[in-house]
Amino acid sequence: MRVLVAGLIGGIVMFIWGVAAHMALGLGQVGFKLPADENVVLSSLHQGLGEHAGVYVLPALDPKIRKDPAQVIAYAQKAIRSPYAWVVYQPQGTDMTRMGPQIGRQWASDTLSALGLAFMMGLAGPGFRRRIAVAAVAVSFAWLSTLVPYWNWYRFPTSLIQAALVEQLIGWLIAGAAMAWWLGRDERQRVH
Repeated sequence: MRVLVAGLIGGIVMFIWGVAAHMALGLGQVGFKLPADENVVLSSLHQGLGEHAGVYVLPALDPKIRKDPAQVIAYAQKAIRSPYAWVVYQPQGTDMTRMGPQIGRQWASDTLSALGLAFMMGLAGPGFRRRIAVAAVAVSFAWLSTLVPYWNWYRFPTSLIQAALVEQLIGWLIAGAAMAWWLGRDERQRVH
């Protein structure tokens, strides 16, 4: 029950921090740019990508031709000369100002993450600092194993990856402190 309550506390704290980080501090927009002519880009996306939702990397190398050295050389030359884009594409858009479903999913994600972290903090043994260290290591692991590869392989902007680290590290240290405090309540009562 202690871990469950700690996870709920952590989920709420992390969710509130996420709102503040995105809305007040702007960390959720770091690295994002507006297109020079959005209408031209949108019409060319529909024309070039069609009706199939997905993630597109442009220029693209068709896996079917990777064994043909001439095709790979042609692709490499095209990749050097062309712009690069990593696009999450939906042929039919959605109203991004209606955030109800995303807010619910974000809270659920924060809370499930906090439950996992609370479980790991509980395994760490007694001690506030030890539990905070577990939170810091967990954040570092998650950032290094998920976001850094997007920077490395898909060329996500360095500023976006750094802002994500700041957002996650600060948020999970604050949430981790609240969870460590809750998990350590019994320890403090035994001392007094």
